[in-house]
Amino acid sequence: MTHRFRRDFKKSAAENKMTKQRLQQRLKEQCSCSCFSEAGTEDEDEGEELMRRTGDFIGSSDSLPKGIIKMKKCLNANSESPCGDQLSSVQFHPSAQIVMTAGLDHSLSLFQVDGKSNPKIQTIHLENYPVNKALFSADGEHIVATGLRNKLFYIYDMMEGKVIPVCGVRGLNEQRVSDFQVSPDGKYLLLSGSSGYLHLMTTKTREVIRSMKMNGSVCSAAFTSDSSKIFANSQEGEVFIWDVQSSKCLKKFADDGCVRGTSLALSRDGLYLACGSQSGVVNIYSQKDCLHTLEPRPLKAVMNLVTAATSLCFNSTSEILAIASRADDEANRLVHLPSFTVFSNFPRFQKKTIFRTRCLDFSPRSGFYTVANNKGNALLFRLLHYTDF
Repeated sequence: MTHRFRRDFKKSAAENKMTKQRLQQRLKEQCSCSCFSEAGTEDEDEGEELMRRTGDFIGSSDSLPKGIIKMKKCLNANSESPCGDQLSSVQFHPSAQIVMTAGLDHSLSLFQVDGKSNPKIQTIHLENYPVNKALFSADGEHIVATGLRNKLFYIYDMMEGKVIPVCGVRGLNEQRVSDFQVSPDGKYLLLSGSSGYLHLMTTKTREVIRSMKMNGSVCSAAFTSDSSKIFANSQEGEVFIWDVQSSKCLKKFADDGCVRGTSLALSRDGLYLACGSQSGVVNIYSQKDCLHTLEPRPLKAVMNLVTAATSLCFNSTSEILAIASRADDEANRLVHLPSFTVFSNFPRFQKKTIFRTRCLDFSPRSGFYTVANNKGNALLFRLLHYTDF
């Protein structure tokens, strides 16, 4: 294969053929490459000194302090190829120093993340298919993309360079599928349907093996880190917990004070559940309390947004919860955990930099934070406390 993704990982012209095994090795090598010297920011000298001291990527043993977060604005992750419309998805690769963007301009794009030039690897155009959501597979070898209009979705095989249309899924009786989640173990896709249905599809056979139904309309859903449970909330303000193997509803409770749910996220370490609402309030719960307490109460109600909380994401160490609203400019905050306080220096309010957040993500070990906005840009920030990608 000589498609662009493989060509970019060749080390010399003598490598006439990039096999799947060699490409996988190159992706692994990407993980160990230093990408943490950034340029063009006002804190450049401080950042360079930090890079000299932490260039071996030994992670900090200290917990993240609250109050002020040390960070630097980098060149936009997709600066070489901004989206021609609004971005709908941004996600870091699970193991390589790569970020993926997708948008309403019918495109999927891959960029290497070095903080300096962030060179583009490849752009895939999907004809007449504005992308509503795109995610990497758990192993990072595929990208799954859903659209706005129907139940057709695409799988891009990064190893083979093939775009695979999935026109029909056995057992799926839906007119449209736009939202989904990937299980951490890579076995399932969770498809959000109509009338409160969630459909569990196997990635191996691409068929729905079981469906779950909630009261009301599905808002958002997430797998626990061990893929054994699904947390989901409804637009009506209720939270449901299902067992993946049996599809049994283990628990249902009302999100405290929520009239209309808008988003949901789980921390990887199993400590926290975050639920966003139309009012902008984000409730943070203990996952353990949610499972074992009859009427769980939030550990904290974060009230720093005044419009609907549409994006939530925990970083890899569960020390930061990013919250954002797509309804207002600069409505993006970083919440420190476990103090449940907001970092006071982000965003900077002297001038608009973020505009309206469409989606967001942290890199696998929290070295970077990216925000995709309504201008088609994937903003990139270096979080200086974390010394690995």
